[in-house]
Amino acid sequence: MMTRNLIRRFGPATIALVALGLGANAPPQTIEAHGLTFQAPASWESSKPSSPFRIAQLKVKPVEGDDAPAELVVTAFAGGAGTVEQNLARWQGQFRDKEGNPPKVESKTVPGKNNEVTRVEVAGHYRAAKFPGSSEVVDRPNYRLLGAIVQTGKTAYFLKMLGPDKTMLAARPGFDELIASIQVEK
Repeated sequence: MMTRNLIRRFGPATIALVALGLGANAPPQTIEAHGLTFQAPASWESSKPSSPFRIAQLKVKPVEGDDAPAELVVTAFAGGAGTVEQNLARWQGQFRDKEGNPPKVESKTVPGKNNEVTRVEVAGHYRAAKFPGSSEVVDRPNYRLLGAIVQTGKTAYFLKMLGPDKTMLAARPGFDELIASIQVEK
């Protein structure tokens, strides 16, 4: 009854536009990259990787008050790329807290579809090379990283989502759903 009243009052086109804008019933998109498959929210914009080291990348629109989008970058390294602990330390080293110290890193092991995933979260003042080996530095206050590390016998996958804190906090539930959907070729 309430739906009919809304349609009469606002019209079916307006209701459809509002539902579309809120992402109602928008199925997630499937991303397949080098033996890794996952579901990402439909509102996250997938694009062609901007580097040969990236196997997938997606952008998340900024929430009100943030001036930049968040970006999810997925990389894969045959044979691995250091231990989980080494990668956690590397990501932690890209951030500083208000006193200038490396902030606490939260990490835990969570299940994917057919694998275990190390979920990582760290926040603070982000300062790191624009890309490995670059002298150009990205320097952003109030940033957050949501990460996932998946190691198989053949390949290590790294999902690193980085962006302004408010946008990242809003994207956190979608990121956690993405992690739960990760599947690797066996």
